[in-house]
Amino acid sequence: MGTKIMDVTVTTELPPAEAMALAQLVKRLSWSEMRACAVDDDETYLIKAAVHKLQQSLANAGYNPR
Repeated sequence: MGTKIMDVTVTTELPPAEAMALAQLVKRLSWSEMRACAVDDDETYLIKAAVHKLQQSLANAGYNPR
């Protein structure tokens, strides 16, 4: 039997201006910027997936810049 890995829940409170600024940042992040912060392509894909989830959470809270 394998060990089940549990998801992590992260909760934070932001003022509206910070939430919008963060939403703008994750909208504008490019693959090359994420890759520059990662040790390899596999980690870049993990970063990209996490950023996408953050972007979805911000959008669900009403911060989805066009």
